[in-house]
Amino acid sequence: MLILLAGYARRAQKLTVVERASSKLDALKFFLRISWELKALDNKKYTMLSTPLADVGKMLGDWLKQLYSEHPQA
Repeated sequence: MLILLAGYARRAQKLTVVERASSKLDALKFFLRISWELKALDNKKYTMLSTPLADVGKMLGDWLKQLYSEHPQA
């Protein structure tokens, strides 16, 4: 939902929204890994869930780099 909001946010608000989305993604990846370490998820399910999250993380990271270059003081 935050990624959708960021797409339509004003330029000044976009950085904040994308940073929030990145933080929430990091939390999701953390809890996914904890679930796997506690054996609540098997290897196949963990891989199936973590692969798309890694892809989204790369996209958000690139988006953040672009936004930081547009707003160097942020």
